[in-house]
Amino acid sequence: MLKFAFFLKKYSGYKVKIIGHTDSIGSNEYNQILSEKRAQSVCLFLISQGINKDRLFLEGKGEKESLTKCSFDKNLRINRRVEFEVIKE
Repeated sequence: MLKFAFFLKKYSGYKVKIIGHTDSIGSNEYNQILSEKRAQSVCLFLISQGINKDRLFLEGKGEKESLTKCSFDKNLRINRRVEFEVIKE
């Protein structure tokens, strides 16, 4: 994560969409909120590293874009993630 913050500092002409995801455990409403909080925590970290908040956009996907449907704990962890979409201004 520090390397990504360094990248954003170096290349100030980029904005970032921070997209939070969850696994399928829990209700849709709970997972939506959790994915938003996951994206928010990454956003707050980047701000703490000196990235201007106006360059950061948040989105929570909940469990809508799972990478795996398998219910084994190891595979569920794959769906608990944050992705970045880097956008050139």
